[in-house]
Amino acid sequence: MFVRFTNIINSLQSLSKCYTNSEMVRKILRCLPRSWMPKFTAIEEAKDLNTLPLEELLGSLMTHEMTIKNHEDDEEQEKKKNKVIAFKSSTANSSEEDSDDEMALITRRFKKFLAKKKFG
Repeated sequence: MFVRFTNIINSLQSLSKCYTNSEMVRKILRCLPRSWMPKFTAIEEAKDLNTLPLEELLGSLMTHEMTIKNHEDDEEQEKKKNKVIAFKSSTANSSEEDSDDEMALITRRFKKFLAKKKFG
């Protein structure tokens, strides 16, 4: 965002439209998304926006962005650790069906074996 902002400001300066540092700081703060509102309020209350250098604002915003990313990564790792593995339950009926399936499979394999022996 800052690179795009700088390109726009430089283009406007070449067209002889200049902004003061305080105007640029306020423009950047105005374009922040709603989720950054607490950080905006903290910067506004802690520092004088008329004297705040643009580089210091950028550093503060980048630090906040990295902190948010670290928290999201930590939460994602916690979710991966807390995955629950569910096992399929079985009842007496399903075990009878399973044994029937196994018997059918064994019968088919035995028939194939006999067929090979017969022709082999």
